[in-house]
Amino acid sequence: MKKLLPGLLLTFAAIFGVYSCASSDITQQENDQPTIQPLSEIERPSPDPRVGLQAGLFDAEETIWNLNLLSATPPPEAFLGSWGTDLAFKDNYAIQGNYDGFIVWNISDPANPEVAIDFKCPASQSDVSVYGDLLFVSGEGLGGRLDCGTEGVRETVSADRLRGIRIFDISDMYNPEYIANVQTCRGSHTHSVLVDPNDDENVYVYVSGSAPVRPEEELPGCTTAFPDEDPDSPLFRIEVIKVPLANPQDAAIANSPRIFDGLEAPPVRELTAEEQERIEQAREQGRFVGEMMGRERVIPNGMARGFLQRLVSERDGEGEPTAADSAALQERLPEFIDEMLAARGRGSEALGPNQCHDITLYPEIGLAGGACEGLGLLLDISDPVNPVRIDAVADSNFSYWHSATFNNDGTTVLFTDEWGGGTQPKCREEDPYEWGANAIYSIENGEMVFQSYFKMDAPQTETENCVAHNGSMIPIPDRDIMVQSWYQGGINVFDFTDPKNPVEIAFHDRGPISAERVETGGSWSIYWYNGYLVNSEIARGLDIFELVPSEFITQNEIDAMHTVSMDYFNPQGQPKYSFPSSFALAKAYLDQLERNRELDISAINSIRRGVQEAENTNGSAQRRMLTELAGELENHAGSSSNGDKVTKIANTLRDLASAS
Repeated sequence: MKKLLPGLLLTFAAIFGVYSCASSDITQQENDQPTIQPLSEIERPSPDPRVGLQAGLFDAEETIWNLNLLSATPPPEAFLGSWGTDLAFKDNYAIQGNYDGFIVWNISDPANPEVAIDFKCPASQSDVSVYGDLLFVSGEGLGGRLDCGTEGVRETVSADRLRGIRIFDISDMYNPEYIANVQTCRGSHTHSVLVDPNDDENVYVYVSGSAPVRPEEELPGCTTAFPDEDPDSPLFRIEVIKVPLANPQDAAIANSPRIFDGLEAPPVRELTAEEQERIEQAREQGRFVGEMMGRERVIPNGMARGFLQRLVSERDGEGEPTAADSAALQERLPEFIDEMLAARGRGSEALGPNQCHDITLYPEIGLAGGACEGLGLLLDISDPVNPVRIDAVADSNFSYWHSATFNNDGTTVLFTDEWGGGTQPKCREEDPYEWGANAIYSIENGEMVFQSYFKMDAPQTETENCVAHNGSMIPIPDRDIMVQSWYQGGINVFDFTDPKNPVEIAFHDRGPISAERVETGGSWSIYWYNGYLVNSEIARGLDIFELVPSEFITQNEIDAMHTVSMDYFNPQGQPKYSFPSSFALAKAYLDQLERNRELDISAINSIRRGVQEAENTNGSAQRRMLTELAGELENHAGSSSNGDKVTKIANTLRDLASAS
């Protein structure tokens, strides 16, 4: 800890001696002891209460640490049993995507959220975003219909199929109006809405689709040819949709940038002995095992059922597949896998990714983070229609790069690994820490430099799908704090201000849905929105939490967080948080100086007393106190090992003085 210069201590004593009857005795101040501990010195719960929770759907055992659960609301009856997906926010509403449509929640009272409307419009996976009075919804699966009908689409080629982006008018949240759609060759698994600060007439939607290319007979221009065979191939590109705000029904694809050109396939690690053993066990159990991307894998049950149904159709049969069908599939499995991968632009080990899962847009810094199958990309989006790749990273510990989150100042980017598509247990005690985790990179001169991994590390069971998933930054000044989903691993809050040493500071978890088998569930996404943490639970509805003060985060920091507000928030659309000058902000900075041992505790407490004295008065007296205190802080910022933060406190006090 840097010691306070005697002159500064005396100055503070003089200031407070004038304005306060509170003790300014220097001897007493020197006896002050810090009460806020460095993050590295705080103990976490042991044993971890997340281990061994009892199973249940709506009655699972649960545990919580440094959070308060304000409400846990089940989905409306029409959506029970269907998967809830991502969240977007506008005003006092949370819009929750769902494989059967979307649900609009009125969250004006976070302790009692109410359903404004549940809108049936099936499509996988109905990820949502908003801007103004517009709602954008992703559709990718083969069963989505243009008319939002629930009967699906059975034909291979159909004019009724919707794969792309739906656009709704939500000027009346209780009565959304479906006004337009934009069809794409691969549909939209997810999307990102880009608001260009230099264009107030349009917004742009980046579309990622990882499903097979649809037949050209259904949508002209859709072909599975590679770009070297057809320069207009829908493979190895993303779509940029331009949406005129005055005429959103005229939304259309404005560009299909090939941001993957020149990328090579990422490195693939060898299977571990345990993984090889699991494959052998699956084979002995009669499950299908095939080779994908140079590695043996157990074929998911849903994929195997699809292959078997194809065989049934090929022999003009009906009903359940027979033993002969299973035998035939064993022989033709390599053929089916090759076809499936080719339709997605995969299969060649010489080529890199051909799609992104998520592209997180941060227009205030002109960058985007692309989580693109086997690579993490850094994109320049200063020209919204023509994004340019400026860096790419790979990691053999990652299975599927899923999403990205920047810290507030854009110096760090965090990528998540959605191993197994989020349906597999990867948080078991035997699973390596790096699997299904976050990878944190600093951004240095336009290049990403690896710093560390972070993972929810409480061992989960074999029946809990658990890997890293969606989350957002929490606006705590000068700290990089994120809230994140881990499917049935629950949700947690962690600090990665030091990107080499991330620290978990809060969590909530429930027991598995089932103790006997994996039933996909848990937290799909959780985001900070206007003071609360809103969680989309796949099977259980909507949770709303609030942070509570703890050894890891002070009341002053939480109070400063509450000074930030947004009119809307989208997943994959990162806002830059700005903190208005407030007494809470000054106090939060002081708490951080104490936590990080960056200024003598006697001086910190003296400044605290000064700030408190000023807050307790008003008018010209307050203005004089704040101005003098700010001046002294500016003059002595060098007394701290973090002079920049002392200067921030001084600036905050000057702003408050100007406003008083």
